[in-house]
Amino acid sequence: MPSGDEDHAEDHARVGTPCPGDGPPSLLSRAARAARTGLGLRGLPAGLARLLGLDFLALSVVTGSGLPELVWGEPAGGLGAELEELQFALGDGPTLEAASLSRPLAEPDLAATDPARWPAFLPEAMNTAVRALVSVPLLLGVATVGVLTGYRTTPGALTDTQWRDLRRLSRTLLALLLDTADAAPADETGPRSDLVLRRAEIHQATGYLSDRLGIPPAQALLRLRSYALAHTLPLTTLAHALLTGRLPPESFDE
Repeated sequence: MPSGDEDHAEDHARVGTPCPGDGPPSLLSRAARAARTGLGLRGLPAGLARLLGLDFLALSVVTGSGLPELVWGEPAGGLGAELEELQFALGDGPTLEAASLSRPLAEPDLAATDPARWPAFLPEAMNTAVRALVSVPLLLGVATVGVLTGYRTTPGALTDTQWRDLRRLSRTLLALLLDTADAAPADETGPRSDLVLRRAEIHQATGYLSDRLGIPPAQALLRLRSYALAHTLPLTTLAHALLTGRLPPESFDE
């Protein structure tokens, strides 16, 4: 029969909040249980970023177009989500690099990072509180399914234990994403409701512009990004204007 402490822990686990005395084994085990029991991303416990010596965690899935799509973060919203959105808008940054090269990366001190590594992202990131980051691709064979990126507001490298725990968490998240995909109905072409694409209009606008101008999708997205930067517009706002006819596709014809 479960003890009172175990009952109390289970109550906290159901709502995804930290339990008193939660440590690395407990938090990682609860994350693994979310994957095994089909709870999905909403079943992940709070405190995972802190466990890894980070301030923010961001999980992205890699879509059919090869672009990372933010699906979960801790804490929700905030700087982690802002930095992921920034990378998507600029086409530059650690999550995109990890997805493209299918290998982990770390920058323990962004102030000392080679400016040529992320020429668009790095200056913008340094205007925020972030000072160090890590990115780990979630690999299925040689294919990158997603990327787990962590940010911290102080410089410094992860310890060996934190790297081990980060890799363990990445394996759990891979299993969770695969289980989520397997659970989707056969006629469902997109992720489940807890994996709703946040940038649907940008994907739609990219396809629309590609079709209207007769250019590859990657080039269409590049033109959208360039226009957004030149006119200081959020990429989502620009995509909406294109899809609603307020901005003609000829505006992007070079």
